[in-house]
Amino acid sequence: MTPDWKPWLPFYTLLQKEVRRFLRVASQTLVTPVITASLYLFIFGATLGERISVLEGFSYAQFVIPGLILMGVINNSFSNVASSLFMSRYLGNIVDLLVTPITPAQLILAYTLAAMLRGLAVGTIVWIISCLFAPLPWAYPLAAISMACLASFLFAQFGIIAAIHADNFDSLSMYTNFIILPLIYLGGVFYPISILPPLWAKLSHLNPLFYLIDGFRHDLLGVGDLSFALSFGVVAAMTLVLFCWAAILITRSYRLRN
Repeated sequence: MTPDWKPWLPFYTLLQKEVRRFLRVASQTLVTPVITASLYLFIFGATLGERISVLEGFSYAQFVIPGLILMGVINNSFSNVASSLFMSRYLGNIVDLLVTPITPAQLILAYTLAAMLRGLAVGTIVWIISCLFAPLPWAYPLAAISMACLASFLFAQFGIIAAIHADNFDSLSMYTNFIILPLIYLGGVFYPISILPPLWAKLSHLNPLFYLIDGFRHDLLGVGDLSFALSFGVVAAMTLVLFCWAAILITRSYRLRN
């Protein structure tokens, strides 16, 4: 390896370690979420998909699939970072990482890229399986890919923050059970916000994941409750805030040793 690459050696080593970690237990990290998504697809695609419709011109299966893809991306991007970083804190080997010549930016980037690989891999597999139930028009393919990558990056940062602030396994699981899942389910995965009563529709606009789900659906189907520019702008702003938050926590790093 040439001298120009030596400063990045810790980054590549950590990235390789994180990727190998989730590939080593692929039955849990990749197969299990895909099976869960496949069950959703079977329920909403094979049984209800052609019988009901909540969006003119599209079957219910086509409406639900974008949300299921994004749900796989979000959950796996978050859990990959959160579980790995928290286990390093819990077992105490995080100290070995902190004394290596790795910069905070490299550490964040390594954890983030590994999480994105897992999240986007699950999302891609879910999309491939969904083709058996209903085709998607992919109205704006580049925008859809950008939104999926942004979602994966966003929840990788959230995973870093959760892993640093969690004191035990119960508190770590609370982020998934009481924050991520409720926001996903109430963000319009299974129903359009436009059919809700006016009060609940306005309250749904306070849900940050509504902009993510609606923007991704708009890119795939060409129809959404909001414009893509607004959805992408809100998601990009959230991503920047969480990235800065994670960077501050990693740079200070005092909680990583606790």
